[in-house]
Amino acid sequence: MQRIPLSKCYVNQEIRDAALRAIESGYYILGKESAAFEDELAAYTGTKHAVLCSSWTMGVFLLHQAMGLKKGDEVLVPSHTAFPTIEPLIHCGAKPVFVDIDDTFCLDVCHLESAITPRTVGIIPVHIYGHPANLDRVFEVANKHHLWVIEDCAQAQGAQYHGKTVGSIAQVGAFSFYPSKNLTVLGDGGCICTSDAALVEKMRMLRNHGRKEKYLHEIPGFNVRFNEIQAAVGRVALKHLETLNEHRRQIAAQYHQRLQGVVIPPREMPWAKAVYHMYVIRAEKRDDLAQYLKARGIETGIHYPIPNHQQPAVTHLFPHQAPLPKTEQVVGEILSLPISGELSTADANRVCDGVSAFYGQV
Repeated sequence: MQRIPLSKCYVNQEIRDAALRAIESGYYILGKESAAFEDELAAYTGTKHAVLCSSWTMGVFLLHQAMGLKKGDEVLVPSHTAFPTIEPLIHCGAKPVFVDIDDTFCLDVCHLESAITPRTVGIIPVHIYGHPANLDRVFEVANKHHLWVIEDCAQAQGAQYHGKTVGSIAQVGAFSFYPSKNLTVLGDGGCICTSDAALVEKMRMLRNHGRKEKYLHEIPGFNVRFNEIQAAVGRVALKHLETLNEHRRQIAAQYHQRLQGVVIPPREMPWAKAVYHMYVIRAEKRDDLAQYLKARGIETGIHYPIPNHQQPAVTHLFPHQAPLPKTEQVVGEILSLPISGELSTADANRVCDGVSAFYGQV
């Protein structure tokens, strides 16, 4: 029986040709392809600028540096997210203050104000699985307490909140191009989207050894540069993103229809246009279900089995973590089903058949 993968990169002949064009150009780092990709990403997102970096993690690390995040600062963030959401701020000496989640798996905005202390400087709402967080309340709290907001859009390229593209709503949006993402460059990569020209100038210096000119280093920087081959790939993939995202939404609708009453499907709020980076159900006997599907050639995943407030890297530094009841409950129930911009209706039906059969609802 043919395996159904959890995710799949979009690769067509145009992408192959673009990669070869970049290889044959003789320019491999931060050249014309990268500059054009930055312009196209900014235009798509609805910001004035985009800064390409070697990964989401390093891009956000540079962003924290550029914004002046310092030791002892506190940042509100959901615990239910990929570890890289908090990794850069820890490297800056700041403390993640974890907030519980709501039924969309995004941070529960009802808990934001109670988590604020005199050391709080910012909020990182995560648009997890491709569903936007409730930004209206985030900004209400942020404005009241004079906090910055960074949108974590690593899983949400093309998602919309009240009709606006995520990454264009806060001062800054951070995106990932890791191979499983809706928009990938077939390797690691990320970008920061913003309309803040001063922030962009500083980040572009930081990513390239602190310089504007080749041999003039104005500040100590890093090597977080992007490469031309992946930029060429990303430019082609970006042209197909809307079509691929719409297909994900169609597969999600199919899952919704067939799995309602069998498991708990993900919730999409009326103000959101989710892009289903992952299609995450809540299921009884989750681990048994995953094994049952695996035996039938259906790959699944758990995103994420250990919440960040319980990760050893966190508890070693910050041992006194408050319980997060909703987060701690769902990590034992969630299961990511296969989804991509090219998953066939037939394969989606096969997944549904497998889930239904496990629960005796064929």
